[in-house]
Amino acid sequence: MVTIISDNIISPLGTTSEDNYLNVKAGCTGIRTYDSLFGIDGKISCSKIDDALIDSEFGAVVGADGNYTRLEKLALISTTKATRNAGIDASGFNVKFYLSTTKGNVGLLDEGVTDSNKLYLHNTARLISSHFGNKVWPLTISNACISGVNAIISASRELEAGRIDYAVVTGVDVLSKFILSGFSCLKSLSSKPCRPFDIDRNGLNLGEAAATVVLRKSNGEGHNVHFVKGAIRNDAYHISSPSRTAEGSFNALNDVLQGIDKDQIAFVNAHGTATFFNDEMESVAIDRMGLNNTPINAFKGYFGHTLGAAGVLETIVSKYSILDNAVIKTLGYQTLGVSRKINVAAETAGTDKPYFVKLISGFGGVNAAALFKKEV
Repeated sequence: MVTIISDNIISPLGTTSEDNYLNVKAGCTGIRTYDSLFGIDGKISCSKIDDALIDSEFGAVVGADGNYTRLEKLALISTTKATRNAGIDASGFNVKFYLSTTKGNVGLLDEGVTDSNKLYLHNTARLISSHFGNKVWPLTISNACISGVNAIISASRELEAGRIDYAVVTGVDVLSKFILSGFSCLKSLSSKPCRPFDIDRNGLNLGEAAATVVLRKSNGEGHNVHFVKGAIRNDAYHISSPSRTAEGSFNALNDVLQGIDKDQIAFVNAHGTATFFNDEMESVAIDRMGLNNTPINAFKGYFGHTLGAAGVLETIVSKYSILDNAVIKTLGYQTLGVSRKINVAAETAGTDKPYFVKLISGFGGVNAAALFKKEV
């Protein structure tokens, strides 16, 4: 197994993992409604980090000189905090950096910037690792919305193989006209705060965040959360629509739960985008897996859909939740609006069970599941 030894989240709900978790537990949301954001007509509800907060944190935490984009600043803030908390020498050859992002600095195109050093994702990853003096070439993972969980799985495999001693996994994405326009064209955006799995859901909210986990191979330490196993399954059903039979999501779930007592699962943290087809697909996968009575929650009502950051961010919040013996409610959910009878958490409740599952899906029919366990 692999252990999460340190983490950080910067989002509209806070600049530490602890602050973000406490705000989530209190029912706070970072989603706000904007008029004509990025020059796009109409109301858009999304979760956006204040520029002044980013600049203040960057100066206080990183303090580096140079021409950095918002995305780069967020990534460096989160990575710096997580590596410092872990107490590791991030420059060592035994440390490898992983960047999870779907769009990187694509928003620069709206400003007419064509500098490939800023636009290519591998250059962003190298900028982050080079900041710490790290000589190991970083791995960039851009696999739609499963990127964050994909990166955690990939890093864990390298740790378990003994190729590295520490993995620093950072998920980050920021909003731009390019991104908002794309989701708007798909008619998937909601002008109101999203409502995952609810009968009245009408689309997703986008969000921005940076989230980092520092991982190492488990050494028997207690009072922590371990990655047990993960699976990535691509059913390639459609470029943007999920499989109606949830083939890939079910197969990923089935793989990670082999040999696990389902009664010991505290909750499944779903992707829960609040779009009609995604929520329906996940309900099918959960039903096929026989998890109908297991609490299901989603965090999009707190943070919006943070794209490449989502898998890492939601894993961290789930980690704090299970250490707190809590199943966090699905903000915005009231009445079940999917065809399968699943147990969506409408209120925050206690739990004494040690496992949780992070479930996630993305465009192109990509799906992933990861199983985590609390050590007591």
